[in-house]
Amino acid sequence: MDLSDFYATFFEEADELLADMEGHLLALDPAAPDPEQLNAIFRAAHSIKGGAGTFGFDILQRTTHIFENLLDHTRQGELALRAEIIDTFLETKDMLNDQLDAYRNGTAPDAEAYERICQTLQKIAEEELGRQPETASDTAQQTLDTSAPDKVPQAAADNDPCLTESEAGLLLVTLVELDDKDRDLLVEELSQLGEVVERRGSDQRHEVVLRSSVSAEDIEAVMCFIASADQIEIRDLTEPQSPPADTSPTPESGPAATPPDTPPTAGTATTAKAAPELKAVATPASPRPGKVAPRENSSIRVSVDKVDQIINLVGELIITQSMLDQTVSEMEGNSHPGLLSGMSLLQRNARDLQEAVMSVRMVPMDYVFSRFPRLVRDLAGKLGKQIELVTEGESTELDKSLTERIIDPLTHLVRNSLDHGIELPGARTAVGKPATGRLTLSAQHQGGNILIEVMDDGAGLNRERILAKASESGLNVSDAMSDEEVWQLIFAPGFSTAAEISDVSGRGVGMDVVKRNIQAMGGHVEILSRPGQGTTTRIVLPLTLAILDGMSVKVGAEMFILPLSAVIESMQPTRQDLYTMAGDDLMLRVREEYLPVVALHEALEVANACHQPTESIAVIVQGEGRRYALLVDDLVGQQQVVVKNLETNYRRVPGVAAATILGDGSVALILDIADLHRLHQRKRRDACSALTDSATQLAPQSSHTTEASTTTAEDMTP
Repeated sequence: MDLSDFYATFFEEADELLADMEGHLLALDPAAPDPEQLNAIFRAAHSIKGGAGTFGFDILQRTTHIFENLLDHTRQGELALRAEIIDTFLETKDMLNDQLDAYRNGTAPDAEAYERICQTLQKIAEEELGRQPETASDTAQQTLDTSAPDKVPQAAADNDPCLTESEAGLLLVTLVELDDKDRDLLVEELSQLGEVVERRGSDQRHEVVLRSSVSAEDIEAVMCFIASADQIEIRDLTEPQSPPADTSPTPESGPAATPPDTPPTAGTATTAKAAPELKAVATPASPRPGKVAPRENSSIRVSVDKVDQIINLVGELIITQSMLDQTVSEMEGNSHPGLLSGMSLLQRNARDLQEAVMSVRMVPMDYVFSRFPRLVRDLAGKLGKQIELVTEGESTELDKSLTERIIDPLTHLVRNSLDHGIELPGARTAVGKPATGRLTLSAQHQGGNILIEVMDDGAGLNRERILAKASESGLNVSDAMSDEEVWQLIFAPGFSTAAEISDVSGRGVGMDVVKRNIQAMGGHVEILSRPGQGTTTRIVLPLTLAILDGMSVKVGAEMFILPLSAVIESMQPTRQDLYTMAGDDLMLRVREEYLPVVALHEALEVANACHQPTESIAVIVQGEGRRYALLVDDLVGQQQVVVKNLETNYRRVPGVAAATILGDGSVALILDIADLHRLHQRKRRDACSALTDSATQLAPQSSHTTEASTTTAEDMTP
């Protein structure tokens, strides 16, 4: 039998188990460990061991076997926890993750690392428990009962010279409500774990008598990668059963039914001979009246590629609906009321469908935040600092594609806060702060965006030091710069104020990558800092990159889309509110705030557009933490658009973030506000430079020509 079809399921579930294991290890209190957390860690290791044995991942199986033994002694109270032991357990978890990745990639795990971690765990067993450490060969022999099918004979009890007949017990495995294909597959899998003595029963309830030395929990851990837990019952037939005093067992209820008022805990690990009933989480043979036995899990695993395909199809549906809506709107009169009503219903259903499909891709921010407790713990120990990590808004949802891409920028920001922001315990107590620093990761929805903040209560940013370093680096700075502008300097490539270069930070790489990556996701980053009180780095991202709400604007005969989240307001400029600055830069005063004016027709060279600012409409927009006044000819309206990657389908266009298809089938560009301002500034500089060159070339000619040139230049001044 080829088990490779189940590899993906095993790897995915093992990743989740290791993530849960790390979370519980980090939350453990060495002085008073929570028994439930210890049991959860043990169950995770036990499940991984069972699955690894089934698929023939020997090194992973042996490592988890030794680890599982230590965890069992810990939860039994025989092994006292210390911070150093928890560190070793975390290191073991990392090693299991490396081994899992190796098997996923079809390579052999690092043998030297495997030997090292085994020796470390065995040393703990010897020193803390006074037990003789196991060897790798011992571990292999002890875990032979759950090895891969191609390494274990069909009847393990008959072929293991170390196993006596009395040690190979009989187990009754009941398969509930499985189709023929899955049932036969599980029976074949059982034959690899022992000898199938008898098969009986119907399609609804099929029983298999198995002679095997494998424990019930190991069999359950293996089979649960193929069937759900409520479809499997396992009972030991070799143990004497104690029937109730007043009743006798029926064939349906079994000789050792669990009392209804004390249901067993799902996943609780027991030994093969610990109790008459080894497994009691399955569906009852005869469901009680009024209750329906569960048939399936409440969730399913679906490939991200399939979800992306559905989202693309929904996007095409929205485009088609928009085309039909525009066609209907151009029809004269109300001669087709049924058609108009149907189009209205289609529009509403298409939007509901889009929101439902997009919600499938949304994952909670806990998916991101859960990676940082370990990072903070390890880095704080390396830096000699005491850090308390607080997370807020873990349930806030974000598009899965964005969660994957936000992890690296957040990692840079967290490392910077720990290294540069939060002081050493002695320095904190000297200024009246608690010795333990506080790092907060928070997430919340803000309109159509998500706001992610990294906050520390450290020393804050040093304005003078940043300005001095920027001046040394050749950046254009001045003392008149606002604090917000000074803080943005740290995102310059190669910029660093670290006195020493360490393996944590100080080389001037990372922060510029943070800003570039966040901008690539359609977001922006802001910094707020107060000396002696701490620094807050704020990231604003769209909730999704697939479909967005936009505002359609018209310039000349061209249509453009502004992200609605970037639009603040719109107004008609007056001559009294327009000011010309040095270098012919035009500013618009809006409630005592002066905003740079970006003429869209100049930046994108649109023909037949309105050239007079007072006859245009100024749309106040925000990009990269700054506000701009964007001059357009007309506001068309708000609409939902499907984002198409322009760089993938065509090439990168300055000032443009993406493209979309309008209802009439034409392509409209989705504008990048900040890049559009930079493009406009560059076009103005080029125009001024060309004008200067032209004047220089005409200077040697007659004075009449020079005067004419001067007059033309003066006429062009706003």
